[in-house]
Amino acid sequence: MKFLFISSMVTLLVLTSILGGERIMAASEKGSNAQDITTSSGLNYVDQVVGTGDVAVSGKTVSVHYTGWLENGKKFDSSVDRGQPFSFPLGGGRVIKGWDEGVQGMKVGGKRKLTIPSNLGYGPQGAGGVIPPNATLIFDVELLGVR
Repeated sequence: MKFLFISSMVTLLVLTSILGGERIMAASEKGSNAQDITTSSGLNYVDQVVGTGDVAVSGKTVSVHYTGWLENGKKFDSSVDRGQPFSFPLGGGRVIKGWDEGVQGMKVGGKRKLTIPSNLGYGPQGAGGVIPPNATLIFDVELLGVR
């Protein structure tokens, strides 16, 4: 048992150093098979479903379905509810920084939960009376296409 714990910790340390400062919690800590990753910018994501299609990379236009919540659980927007996917050029600065970073690397068919700190979202100004200043945002994102 002690050996298993120590080998798990060593694996976690190796993964952390390989990923250049990204923190990975072992699946056992989260109670699921998903990995909880926090990047050096503070973005947190969990791949709920890993897709099998094309990879979202900067410069490509991606199409997604999403639902966004505030930390208190209040839904503020959803392309799913509207029945209209949302497309944007990835890495082009046309969306909040947390989306440009968080959708990067997804594969078509994948589903990812993004927890976006305020500095990668709408910051101290908030947005349109819907998103308060300094709000952390939570999005469920499904990658539908890459072109």
